[in-house]
Amino acid sequence: MFILIVGAGKVGYFLARRLVQGRHILSIVDKDRAVCEDAAKKLEAMVICGDGCDPDVLEDAGVGRADVVAAVTGSDQENLIICQLAKERFNVKRTLAKVNDSANEHTFAELGVDAPIDSTRIIAKIIEEETSFSDFVNLMSFKRGKLAIVRVDLPKDSPVIDKEVKGIRLPVNSVLVSILRKDEVIVPKGDTVLKQGDDIIALTITGNEQELLKALLGKYE
Repeated sequence: MFILIVGAGKVGYFLARRLVQGRHILSIVDKDRAVCEDAAKKLEAMVICGDGCDPDVLEDAGVGRADVVAAVTGSDQENLIICQLAKERFNVKRTLAKVNDSANEHTFAELGVDAPIDSTRIIAKIIEEETSFSDFVNLMSFKRGKLAIVRVDLPKDSPVIDKEVKGIRLPVNSVLVSILRKDEVIVPKGDTVLKQGDDIIALTITGNEQELLKALLGKYE
């Protein structure tokens, strides 16, 4: 996958480093020359020094062939402009933007950003939901609130322990994405057996969280 990242600060740098490890092809844009030089030395990616709000700079960075554009600068205005340019001028299928001010998240979604990421809201939600029920955390919503990624930690009394994935009845439009088992990451298949303590990452539609919780935990409190 070819990914264009605009903003090579801490978020952009660590995002790029993670994606490089996943064997994705990257192009990075940042206005700060020193930041660009540092990123070019440390990352296996094309680095362009320039303003990501400038269409010519985006073109130089290869936006026309990007599968995803991630705008992760410290300015919400710039991130929104970058995503709109990517969508409307260069027909990029998927855009992601860092939301620095939580009040702007709704605006990002309304103006067509596929995945507005408000880290403050996500952290607050994790804290609040861990307080309410420690084995279920709603991590993030995508596609303007239609899809949600959830995490379920399986306790010893879960009805799905020692059962194969293919034998578990999940809510409609729900799927198990991964299983975190100690230091191991497992991509679940039909014959994968769930174990006590498994940390399940699942994808479902918004509104199905309670049903998913009941399916995996047998209760909802």
